[in-house]
Amino acid sequence: MRQGTGVGRMSTRTATWLAWSLAALCVAMYVTDAALNVLIRSIRSPGDGITFGTVGEVLGFMPLLAFPLVGALIASKRPHNPIGWICLAVGLLFMGLGISEYYSVYGVARPGSVPFPVAVGTLSNWLWVPAVGLLGIYLLLLFPDGRLPSRRWRPLAWFSGVVLVLLSVGFGLSPGQVASLGGEIRNPFGIEALPWLLNAVFVVLPLLPLCMLASALSLVLRYRRAGGEVRQQIKWIAFAASFMVLAYLSSSFSQYIGDPELLFTVVDLSFAGVPVAIGFAVLRYRLYDIDVVINRALVYGSLTAMLLALYFGGVTTTQATLRLLTGQEEQPQLAVVVSTIVIASLFNPLRRRIQSFIDRRFYRRKYDARKTLEEFSAKLREETDLDALSAELVGVVGDTMQPELVSLWLRSDISSKGGQPD
Repeated sequence: MRQGTGVGRMSTRTATWLAWSLAALCVAMYVTDAALNVLIRSIRSPGDGITFGTVGEVLGFMPLLAFPLVGALIASKRPHNPIGWICLAVGLLFMGLGISEYYSVYGVARPGSVPFPVAVGTLSNWLWVPAVGLLGIYLLLLFPDGRLPSRRWRPLAWFSGVVLVLLSVGFGLSPGQVASLGGEIRNPFGIEALPWLLNAVFVVLPLLPLCMLASALSLVLRYRRAGGEVRQQIKWIAFAASFMVLAYLSSSFSQYIGDPELLFTVVDLSFAGVPVAIGFAVLRYRLYDIDVVINRALVYGSLTAMLLALYFGGVTTTQATLRLLTGQEEQPQLAVVVSTIVIASLFNPLRRRIQSFIDRRFYRRKYDARKTLEEFSAKLREETDLDALSAELVGVVGDTMQPELVSLWLRSDISSKGGQPD
């Protein structure tokens, strides 16, 4: 027994050391990315064709550090759950993708400065495939306990692995340009005798999103069949993924807003929400707070959208009205002031109405319980009959808490003289 316990401790200690070592390696790779970014910026010149080396690009990789850090936390506390190791692998792949791109660009721009820049640059042709596959397929398929929903999903797991291998090998050996370099630099590992290889890869490529959709379907089915705790875990990752998808879709309209960089920053930050949500779910830390988070997100997200629409609509309407009354072309300051006052006065009424609507629509059981308690409180102030009040109290407890059995015991008044019940 002692030997088994010692082996278990050593296994956990080894897993913890390995997990945090890999996380530290990811951080070191990110620092290397930043250093290469500085070097690339120092050699850039207008018209040189180098599109790398901007501060925004290297900062875009920072939210991805959440994957290895959260993965190390999960792997150190739940070493037998592969979710933590998958997060670590995703972080390593994304950091490796960044290094391969910056390293190759710097090496080509400064010939002889670093060894094998083109060969390292070819990693960017295919390294994204396992990163996307682990994140979009296996993370969903194995979440939250690290096991498949059932044996029927084994063919999907094996088929997805075959698709990832075929795509990685196909993109790695396809003749053509190096993705990170562009121009006339071709893949040194490409098999020029097989010009059809790239076309074959693009035939297989649609299978990747199909496998991701099937994995998402497995998570939906797991949610429908699972109990309360697993449902709360799935809610965490579903909420984070929904926010990420919403931010990504919003970025497609970036050309219609004045500051698209702000929207792209939100998109980058949304990626960090996925591993953070995974950490909360797998470690079961504040697990049931997700309902509050979703409720507040629905309320204030809807409120923000409505206030923005009212604000811009109010500014436009006020400007048109003032232009019609005064004949002047522009009076922006007064229009902005009037719209701001209107928005400030509508904030609390709109928030209450949206909160009430969302509670009725999505949280009906809690809404009904609250309404029942409010009605009971009103009756409590007016009711004088103890028997009627007792029956009402039992009914309220049964409606709100829904226990299997409800009973009410009332203690009789004790006589101050004899100590016996009246």
